[in-house]
Amino acid sequence: MALPMKTMKTAMKAAMKAKAMKKVMKAAMKAKAMKKVMKKVMKKAMKKAMKKAMKKSTIAKGKRAKSSVFRGSKAKTSGGLTKEKLTKNKGGKVVSKASSARAKKAYSKTIGGWNTAVMAARKALAIKGFCAIGGKSAQGKALYAKAKSLYKA
Repeated sequence: MALPMKTMKTAMKAAMKAKAMKKVMKAAMKAKAMKKVMKKVMKKAMKKAMKKAMKKSTIAKGKRAKSSVFRGSKAKTSGGLTKEKLTKNKGGKVVSKASSARAKKAYSKTIGGWNTAVMAARKALAIKGFCAIGGKSAQGKALYAKAKSLYKA
């Protein structure tokens, strides 16, 4: 008993449709499962990649360290100098108060007295411009003698 061709065709079509649908559904379900897994993996990777930003340092380092502390943008230098321990020198450079005082003391103890004596001698002898102290000229010899006498006094 053979079935008519028309019924056979419709039955075959339905079977084929079901087979195709099964394949599509299986793929869709697989994709859905993969999506869930991938989402989890990606979340984990993102958390790993996102690192906390480093804390901004309050310690000044480098060539402009003292000036940035003096300005107030940093708390202290790598050597531990704070704003209270810093000052500006005659040239406008930010220096340590202690080292500046030490240098002033050393200058006045060593060559400072001679420098003031020479300046006073130049003023007394009305010398303008360059003059070699104790040089070959009479002016240089006079300058040296005057400076020496002022330095001793």
